[in-house]
Amino acid sequence: MQLHEDAKPDLMKATPSKTVVRSWARLMKLQQSALAKAEDALKAAGFPPLSWYDVLLELERVGEAGMRPFELEAQMLLAQHNLSRLIDRMETAGYVERRECQDDGRGQMVMITSVGRNLRRRMWPVYADVIQRVIGSRISERQVKTLNEVLGVLLDLAAVK
Repeated sequence: MQLHEDAKPDLMKATPSKTVVRSWARLMKLQQSALAKAEDALKAAGFPPLSWYDVLLELERVGEAGMRPFELEAQMLLAQHNLSRLIDRMETAGYVERRECQDDGRGQMVMITSVGRNLRRRMWPVYADVIQRVIGSRISERQVKTLNEVLGVLLDLAAVK
């Protein structure tokens, strides 16, 4: 979705409009509510927190090579301020393993284990159900596409520094 010339942000404007502020607040409230629902559903199903799923998904995506912790943190959906401790807990549980980085003797690579892949796959239906309940079953496919396009534009612009 491209921004039309008349839809480009007014960079000279000092404060956001009431509609922009309302949209921001709604987006933040939806995020908090959706994450809380996902956490509650995972916990009720006997699974670890959503951050564990997030780590496992990113590690599964890169395959055997694994990722450096700073690369993992950059790819994660959820902010993780204590990634090192999270990785420690996941390694103790057998879901990930660490190896020395071949390119940097001081660095580490983190890889998903087969047990971690299995856990992520078992967690997905619970998480998918929450996504469907929060968004998929509440708005039309056209609205989902529009939401996806708008959020994509905002994310792309946020990535440009």
